[in-house]
Amino acid sequence: MPFNLRPYQAEAIRSLTAGWQNGQHNRLAVVLPTGAGKTVVLSHLIATFHQQTGHRALVIAHREELIQQAVDKIHAVAPHLRIGIVKAERDQHRHVDVVVASIQTLAVRRRRQAIRDIGLVVVDECHHAAADTYMAVLDHFGAWSGTPVAGFTATMTRTDGGLAEVWQDIAFRLDILDLMAAGHLVDVRGKRIVVDGLDLDKVKVRGGDLQDGQLGQAMEDSGAAKVVADAYTQHAPDRPGVVFTPTVATARSMAETLTDAGIQAAAIWGDMPRDDRADTLQRYKAGDVQVLTNCMVLTEGFDAPWASCAVIARPTKSAGLYVQMVGRVLRPAPGKDDALVLDVMGSSTRHKLASIVDLTERSLTVDSESMTLTEAAEAAARPPLDIVGDVQWEDIDLFHSSRVRWLRTYGGNWFIPVGDAIYFLIPASAGRYRIRRWTRPEGFRPPAPDLEHTQETAMRWIEVSAQSRPDRALALKASSWRGRPPSPKQCAAARRRRLSIGPGWTAGDVSDALDTHAASLLLDPWIKSSVPVPV
Repeated sequence: MPFNLRPYQAEAIRSLTAGWQNGQHNRLAVVLPTGAGKTVVLSHLIATFHQQTGHRALVIAHREELIQQAVDKIHAVAPHLRIGIVKAERDQHRHVDVVVASIQTLAVRRRRQAIRDIGLVVVDECHHAAADTYMAVLDHFGAWSGTPVAGFTATMTRTDGGLAEVWQDIAFRLDILDLMAAGHLVDVRGKRIVVDGLDLDKVKVRGGDLQDGQLGQAMEDSGAAKVVADAYTQHAPDRPGVVFTPTVATARSMAETLTDAGIQAAAIWGDMPRDDRADTLQRYKAGDVQVLTNCMVLTEGFDAPWASCAVIARPTKSAGLYVQMVGRVLRPAPGKDDALVLDVMGSSTRHKLASIVDLTERSLTVDSESMTLTEAAEAAARPPLDIVGDVQWEDIDLFHSSRVRWLRTYGGNWFIPVGDAIYFLIPASAGRYRIRRWTRPEGFRPPAPDLEHTQETAMRWIEVSAQSRPDRALALKASSWRGRPPSPKQCAAARRRRLSIGPGWTAGDVSDALDTHAASLLLDPWIKSSVPVPV
């Protein structure tokens, strides 16, 4: 199948299937940041499930763009599967392997009752699934009767709650910082744009967030559009961008004011005629429009990698909504180095508004507007250094406390052996590391892109990669095989390498000695240094 899976994508599928197979839970969710390729994951999941069971799958989405996106990706991943769409006047559920349907259509009882023999249900943007319509549809297709159900989202939060009633567990979760470290997303920095006349304290809260209508009126009354246009021309004059607003009226006024300021902008909204919206999106893609303003249309399923500035002109208390909005500008693209977020806020507020630190689950502090999210994470992860003379001692507690089996070569370099692969942590510039994987067919291979990372980030990425392999049990400290007596084959291999086996050594001890010997012989010629190898 095309679209080869990244290690974390394969691990997400394995975690789902393992969770279903153990029989404890059948309604499992996967949380992947925007840009992690969740549609690729769900497409491979459906293809694998159909290959193994022959059962049909149902994909549920709530917007036209998401429906078409799912159809296109499934077809690209598994062109042999027959795909049908159930939406409005389209009713293609007979003689197909995958049904992709809108929740609005499935909410009509006769439409969902006509669809039979579904063995797998996949819910796109599953943070909506606590709504009554989803609950009724999921119940009909057996979600509470054992049918495997997989939910995919970038953020498992919903301001009015209820998600725990739907999803029994999160099978797999990946943090946005891991994707940034691997180059799958660009780094991001935020800047506060204060509108002096905007008093958010007077805006009522409904369902845990600022009420759209009142917020839109407050934005209009305060002249926020002019402030946003001035800020855009000052901080992002050459950046393609997306502006998020609370109402259609504010989306339109923002577009008009930006255009008057020399930034060509256009507005889109939910009830906009389909042809007009398609034409506007095409002009944006062609570069004729620099900035799109929208009222809650582009928070999900919108793919414009070239966009590098998000204006949050819809201040929010919801971290989930904030993640959805900012995620639209984090995808990498040629010539795109980073993303900029302009956070619009009032001169004072009693509300705790979401900001870029809410993009990650780690506890971070951004000390200045020049600091990116990755730099904040590195600052938080940087251990205090014990200095003796000119020697700085590296923090080894992270290795010792890890559940993964970290070993060191004779020259002192850390690595993880797993099956026929070895993952190396290679010192680079001061306090930073590069990642290398070695296999016998390929030799040493760098990741793409080949970046320098902090110790913690590099370790985490190597551990995710090692644990994504089929023989991942070999990489875990707690694996039961490690406590068994060494096998005759292990002992013979140690003798051939002239390694002494101490009394009472376990299979794990001998395996560590063999792997350390092999890794030392591999690594040291590669870094062109001499390492004493005992014989």
